[in-house]
Amino acid sequence: MKKKWKWILGVAVVLVVAIGGAVATKMRDRGVVSVQSGHAVRQDLVSQVTASGEIKPRNYVNIGANVMGRITNLNVREGDRVKRNQVLARLESVQAEADVQAQQAGLNSSLAEAAASEAGLLAMDENLRTVEASVDRARAELDRARLDFERGEQLWKEKLIARQEFDSRKAQYDALAAGLREAQSRVAQMKAQRQQTAAQLSAAQRRVSQVRATLNRFSDVLQKHSAVSPIDGIVTNLPVREGETVVPGIQNSPASLIMTIADMSIITAEVKVDETDVVNVAMDQEADITIDAIPGRTFRGRVIEMGNTAILRSTGLAASQSAVSSQEAKDFKVVVALDNPPAEIRPGLSCTAKIITATRDKALSIPIQALTVRQRGDLEPEKPGTVRASTKGSPPDPETVKRNKEELQGVFLVSGGLAKFVEVKTGITGATDIEVLSGLKEGDEIITGSYRAIRTLRNEGKVKIDNRSPGKSGD
Repeated sequence: MKKKWKWILGVAVVLVVAIGGAVATKMRDRGVVSVQSGHAVRQDLVSQVTASGEIKPRNYVNIGANVMGRITNLNVREGDRVKRNQVLARLESVQAEADVQAQQAGLNSSLAEAAASEAGLLAMDENLRTVEASVDRARAELDRARLDFERGEQLWKEKLIARQEFDSRKAQYDALAAGLREAQSRVAQMKAQRQQTAAQLSAAQRRVSQVRATLNRFSDVLQKHSAVSPIDGIVTNLPVREGETVVPGIQNSPASLIMTIADMSIITAEVKVDETDVVNVAMDQEADITIDAIPGRTFRGRVIEMGNTAILRSTGLAASQSAVSSQEAKDFKVVVALDNPPAEIRPGLSCTAKIITATRDKALSIPIQALTVRQRGDLEPEKPGTVRASTKGSPPDPETVKRNKEELQGVFLVSGGLAKFVEVKTGITGATDIEVLSGLKEGDEIITGSYRAIRTLRNEGKVKIDNRSPGKSGD
């Protein structure tokens, strides 16, 4: 019986000792946070902006209908190469052709009338010159007759010639004067006729100009019945068939699309970059482009265009076109030209561009998840025996409150089993690491996880390093 009690007593002692050790261990580890750690190391960093979009040719033209009509001739097929000014399709144009022919006939008639008026004017000019020459001749003969008459009059007064001769000279002078007046009258009459003919010619020329303008208008209407390629390229989209009817665009209704011509000499990736990242993108930056339809291959390119207008992510419209002010996320268009696009590439393929915005060689870096933010007031431990100002009944100092609410960016440095907050300044951000410009040195041990531990960790708090992988955490 005594032996039994001894066994019971021994077991009780062992249990008490075990429980005491467990309690002591529990009390010792009280307030200790289990964390993972890493080190500040030097490595090459590449900062990238990732955006998705689609493949597009640098230059493409959507050819729509300018007039309403039935497609009578479709001269190309999808995938065909076309040249500039090549006629791609023709629409029914019976009325337009009739209008052009009618105006052409009217133009020919007006041209003939103008030519007849011009010929008549030239003939009148020739006759007018002949009549003016006869006037000059009559004037010269009249001057000669006047001198002869004056001499005869003088001789008649001196009784040196007979009355008959004097009368003959006078009659000749009067006849020549009448002939001069008649010639001058003919000149005046012909000038009046010339002015009338010139007016008729001017009117005919105005009619020619008017008819020619009308002909140009109808010719332009006729040209709109033909779809002509404005560029050299490839037919990448042909949604219509011969015999279908197309219509021109009106307000709030786009025109019927006949086809799309794309210049495939320059292929681009048109992507949408988030507004928070577009400030880091600049012209001529290099980019890596992956195409969903061509897996396993990466293509190089450069930024050649950047949009200056924000695009609403929900509607795809420019923010300036939205009638409602919205705080939703916005994107900006960025165009990347591919250096060596593959032959099998097609417009509209989905793609992803990784634009290299900055690089650093041998930069001091830490994992991004190690970075955290704390208010300055949370980093200053309270001294034992101190009483906060709010408990004394006096209002807090505004400057102190403002200073205590200041947010500091930094990491927790592991030192002697304690987590000490260190403010750091950062540079570029890589895929998983971020550059540290100040606050740390190479080899410093910092806390990198877990996210919950870093979020709730206090300055000068006790920590225990546990860098075991998640699969071994239960060992």
